[in-house]
Amino acid sequence: MSVRFALVGPGAVAAHHVKALRQLKDAEIVILCHPQEEAARRFGDKFDLPWTTDFDALLQRRDIDVVDVTTPSGAHAEVGIAAARAGKHVVVEKPIDVTLDKADALISACRTAGVRLGVISQYRFMDPVLELHGLLREGKLGELIQGDAYIKWYRSQDYYDSGDWRGTWALDGGGPFINQGIHFIDLLLSVMGPVKWVHARTRTVNHRIEVEDIGTAMVEFVSGAQGVIQASTAIYPGLPARLEVHGSRGTVIVEGEKLALKAIEGEQEQRQGDVVAAGAASPMSIDVKPFVRQFQDYLEALSQDRDPAVSGEVARCSLQLILAIYESNRRGKPVTLQGD
Repeated sequence: MSVRFALVGPGAVAAHHVKALRQLKDAEIVILCHPQEEAARRFGDKFDLPWTTDFDALLQRRDIDVVDVTTPSGAHAEVGIAAARAGKHVVVEKPIDVTLDKADALISACRTAGVRLGVISQYRFMDPVLELHGLLREGKLGELIQGDAYIKWYRSQDYYDSGDWRGTWALDGGGPFINQGIHFIDLLLSVMGPVKWVHARTRTVNHRIEVEDIGTAMVEFVSGAQGVIQASTAIYPGLPARLEVHGSRGTVIVEGEKLALKAIEGEQEQRQGDVVAAGAASPMSIDVKPFVRQFQDYLEALSQDRDPAVSGEVARCSLQLILAIYESNRRGKPVTLQGD
């Protein structure tokens, strides 16, 4: 029997959720919910979906197994907690929420209710990232000594003006670090492990918003490796996001949706051209295939009674680092996450 989903708060990325779930034979989208009737009708008509504005009534339905949350970031926990308490499994878009307190409350609510929580971080499921993790498991790169993430994207003022929650601390949680950059920050942590300390500076240079639109962070990982993270929505015209992983025996660079460089000691160097700048200038120009793979993992987690690959606890790690980046900027000095 198919796992039945309800989509709550259809934002810009919700279309990719619908397209991905409709490619999976074991998934069915039953209904979408949005508090604004016109927005619900417009999205429902576009994707031929029934819709409702009554979230409380939706939670009472017995034909819904999973609530998929694509509301503004600062409402993820509120919606997810209500769903968990109603006995529904929960998927939320990244970030898990915008504060650790709310993230922890959502994680706890799902654990208490005995439901599974997954957080969308679909870049983990791209082909080059899967290949990179395979190389790491084989020890091909040797000891990791440096890991960097560069997300130099562009968003117009119209993008921020398109929703009153965008570019706010309360509902967006910050600027490009927590919204756009979180994908490659999550990839960086999945490769390099936890961060010991971070020292960061951020600014607002090109938009009328209350959060940053450019910033740089220097990190030291618990392993002793070092790293740099840059995130921006002010770099015109928007460049492919880039993950650089450097080990004692080799380097791998993921750029956009391509494995741009694989250079391993004793092996022939590989480079790829025609890099796809996924999401660099438009939030809609991203491949749906990684979404399909992540939802497939989530469905398998439900059937196998295990946590999905990107659980609430996993997603909490990237949020913790990003909040430390913001705290370092406010303090003007390094912030320690783990260790001394």
